[in-house]
Amino acid sequence: MQRRLNKIFLLLLVAVLLAPTVGAQTKSKTAGASTTMNQVKTANGLVEGTLEKSGIRSFKGVPFAAPPVGELRWREPQPVKNWQGVRKATQFGPRAMQLPVFGDMNFRSNGVSEDCLYLNVWTPAKTGKEKLPVLVYFYGGGFIAGDGSEPRYDGESMAQKGIVAITVNYRLGVFGFFAHPELSQASPYKGSGNYGFLDQAAALRWVKENIAAFGGDPNRVTIAGESAGSISVSAQMASPLSKNLMAGAIGESGALVNSGLDPIPLAEAEQNGVKFATSIGATSLAALRAMDAKQLLNEAGKPGMGRFLPTLDGYFFTKSPAAVFAAGEQANVPLLAGWNSEEMTYRALFGQDAPTKENYTKLVQKLYGPRAEDVLKQYAAASDAEVAQVATDLSGDRFIAYSTWKWIDLHGKTSGKPVYRYLYSRPRPEMVPEMGNATAGLAGGVVKDSNAPKAPPATGAVHSAEIEYAMGNLATNKVFAWTPEDYKVSKTMQEYFANFIKTGNPNGGNLPKWPTATGNAAQYQVIDVNTKTVTEKNRGRYLLLDELNAKK
Repeated sequence: MQRRLNKIFLLLLVAVLLAPTVGAQTKSKTAGASTTMNQVKTANGLVEGTLEKSGIRSFKGVPFAAPPVGELRWREPQPVKNWQGVRKATQFGPRAMQLPVFGDMNFRSNGVSEDCLYLNVWTPAKTGKEKLPVLVYFYGGGFIAGDGSEPRYDGESMAQKGIVAITVNYRLGVFGFFAHPELSQASPYKGSGNYGFLDQAAALRWVKENIAAFGGDPNRVTIAGESAGSISVSAQMASPLSKNLMAGAIGESGALVNSGLDPIPLAEAEQNGVKFATSIGATSLAALRAMDAKQLLNEAGKPGMGRFLPTLDGYFFTKSPAAVFAAGEQANVPLLAGWNSEEMTYRALFGQDAPTKENYTKLVQKLYGPRAEDVLKQYAAASDAEVAQVATDLSGDRFIAYSTWKWIDLHGKTSGKPVYRYLYSRPRPEMVPEMGNATAGLAGGVVKDSNAPKAPPATGAVHSAEIEYAMGNLATNKVFAWTPEDYKVSKTMQEYFANFIKTGNPNGGNLPKWPTATGNAAQYQVIDVNTKTVTEKNRGRYLLLDELNAKK
């Protein structure tokens, strides 16, 4: 009897060991990839993710390049070393080195570190054979902050639309854009700077090589981003290193075209680097690389240190993005791009001064000198009551709308591909009572300082306000008291984006028809509770800013 019980026990044990575990129920024999529900074989080894309640699988903290530390600080991203066994991909990797500068950023990442080159994948695929469209999203934050773990960029909602969604980390600030003669001399391409952009390009190459194993189609990759992320999209489109790695592009508020952040000559960037190094007592590249990362970050973040701008390094950028787009040498793919109705407010120009017609005239005369009359004609205020809105328009155009318009205009003229332009105009609702005395910041942030002056409610959509709507992530933002109307706007915008990612065209279903933006009478989509098509009436503004920019 005992022997029979032992035999039954052994049979049951074998059955348990051989049975598929929960979340590992299906296997595929995709060429070069073996996939289970929670495990995927990448080029560097097996990763194991999480099966979410929605049925979406997430893989967080997947390395796409070697840690850029030690001798790899200020090097183009290097290949990931292969690993043995199964690598857990259930926790966001560390975010890039950054100071806490924006009040609206909420991170789920594993701290701050130079070791930051990780990406995150959300996929609805079950077998690895689906060949689904792919979205690669670059975060905003002025190239000094931001992270792929921010809830507003979370890819689970997009994945539920049948898309493999990815967020990508990239180096920031002094770690991402520092140039120096010693770095250029040691570089295989004799250039330096642009490391953050090179990180993004390395991530796109990783996607090309690996995304099929996650059920994605490497030939149907749409890149997207907001603010610095949108600027990054235009940069990747303009670079010979990455322009062939995408099938479509989405830009939300920003472009590296006549923006004030355009790449500067390498020699100028190198000298800026030397000045910075000298100012912190580092007389050699070795000394800079030996410096503690946090100390370097703090030194670079001191007031008056300025920005580390992109460089014409002859490698990532062979010419300025504006010249690339003008010549039609960019990624010739469909583009969906636009900006928000209140990217910046009149207060950015007026400060504490009252927005009167007299003050406005003086301000424009000071900014534009002999061309002030032309500006006052295009941005005309007939009375004091009109000044706040007109100055808000001018402030937003100067900040980011004009450069985005120029990108759209050039791409529409030279790419031969459809371009879809939007103006996002839904103001955010009131903050929830739990926010207490918090107030909205100038460009989409949240200020929690009880002594900060309370800004008046936004009359339009502030900078960055559209992200949660477009990505289907309103519920992740606990700051605002979202209404049914907000969810309606989000449904419309996310469906436009999802359609575009899938087909290169935002139209489909019961959505309001969105025409392409072509010619001098360009049409664009105003996205709000009642989304509609509008014909351009302000082209004269952008042409004037174009003219003023050319004479700088």
